[in-house]
Order: sequence, then C-alpha cells, then structure tokens
Amino acid sequence: MEPSTPVTYSETQRFAAEDLKALYLSVSWSSASKANTLQRALAGAHRVISAWDGQRLIGLGNAISDGALVVYFPHLLVHPEYQGHGIGQELMRRLQEPYLEFHQQVLVADGDAIEFYKKLGFRRAGRTEPLWIYDGHDH
Repeated sequence: MEPSTPVTYSETQRFAAEDLKALYLSVSWSSASKANTLQRALAGAHRVISAWDGQRLIGLGNAISDGALVVYFPHLLVHPEYQGHGIGQELMRRLQEPYLEFHQQVLVADGDAIEFYKKLGFRRAGRTEPLWIYDGHDH
C-alpha cells in the first residue's frame, strides 16, 4: 500500500497505547498485549524514530545505549501494508545516525529480517549466538 500522504518521521517518545497496539499486532509481536508497558519502554529509550501516514502510526524503531560505546536496537517494525517502500531503511538510517562512530551497534534478527539487516551492513558477530530469557511467543 502506498502511503496516502508523504510519510513523516518523528522523534517523539510518547505514543497512544492504541496506536502501539495496532502497529505491534500488525506484525504479530507479542508485546502488542503490553501496550502500556511499551509506552513506558519507549519513553525511556535513548532514541525513538516513528513513521506516520497522516495520523496513522505505520513504523517505529528504538535504540538503547550507554551513550558512548554501545547501542542496541531492540525494535524496528513497519506495518505490513507499508513494507517495501523504504520506510524500514529510513527508520534505521535515522536511528543509527548518532551512533555511527560507536564501537558496537547490536541487534537481534530472525526470519526474513536477517537479510534486511545484512543489506544495511549488519553481520553476524564472530561465532556469537543470541541468548535470552523471553516472555513472548512470537519467536
């Protein structure tokens, strides 16, 4: 789907719970069931970039960082109706901007997202393996 208006990008860290829930449900992320917690998490992130089609939240990415050496990108999602139009690439470009000289830029990817991130220059880190304690059901 082509956006009905030019996509606008925002650095707001405040979102309506219903907007977050709709976006996260669109990609079947289990955190959609925790929209109020997502609000708090995004408000406390080091950086958040969101994409909008008019008043509709269509994409979002965030960064958590120590502000000097390491940045972690936990979320990058684009509503499926808007995928394939460069919105995810633009969100990531804007997210990465202040961290380009950092020692480490880290993320965890799975499925189709792996190839997307490889196209953006991310590579497997040596022989590392992602490990986590996870309270979700979507991986």
